[in-house]
Amino acid sequence: MIQDFSKRHYPFLGCFNFRDIGGYPGMDGKLIHQGKYFRAGRQDRMTGEDLTKLASLGIRTQIDLRKPSEVDDQGRGPLESLGADYQAIAVIPEGGSDRLSQLVGDTRISGKRYLGYLEFGATSWLKMFDIFSTVDTQPILIHCTAGKDRTGVATAFLLSVLGVDRELIEADYLLTNLDVARQVDFIENTSGLPEGVNRLQMMEAAGVPERALSDFLDGLDERWGGAGGYLEHIGLSEQTFTAVRKAFLG
Repeated sequence: MIQDFSKRHYPFLGCFNFRDIGGYPGMDGKLIHQGKYFRAGRQDRMTGEDLTKLASLGIRTQIDLRKPSEVDDQGRGPLESLGADYQAIAVIPEGGSDRLSQLVGDTRISGKRYLGYLEFGATSWLKMFDIFSTVDTQPILIHCTAGKDRTGVATAFLLSVLGVDRELIEADYLLTNLDVARQVDFIENTSGLPEGVNRLQMMEAAGVPERALSDFLDGLDERWGGAGGYLEHIGLSEQTFTAVRKAFLG
């Protein structure tokens, strides 16, 4: 469905799943501005060549969705040194992964697990949309470790608010799988695959399941009438919805 992956994807040598959501049609026939919202995985392994390309994007805000322990292990990456404002917004709090598994009954990636993110409270989502509502924060890079699950859910919320068709939101999420082989090649050629994990298992771990985001969106529909309904439920104002759309659509 999405034919321009090669244009929106940035094939950095040491960073994966880095792409622009610009160009998607949204509310009232308007398009999402290009070069204003990038989604990605961790950036701490970028090469010098990567950093030159990264600097050219002029990113002003880095939204980091990782837990503090992930940040301690991997570092914040290079964006602060390039002038970006660093915003830590942990979707899953420290210790939350075990709690999440208790809530959903397993540890695999699924729509049910994504819905479990919401059980950690409204603060992260409200803070995120406060940033989205301000043009001066753009361009934004939002990321977690792999740039697929927490980043995928956050991006689905934004695309929903911008009026992007659900089919396209799900298709954007699945673009993650197009960069998996390259990421696994990188891991094999640098640190090596984790002990006891073969290439096929690593490919599965680095990708996203076909139905996960669809099941997540179904859950939002059933309980809150959609992504917008959930955000209204946690206190997002109509003024913020309007400001977000004004910031990203044109």
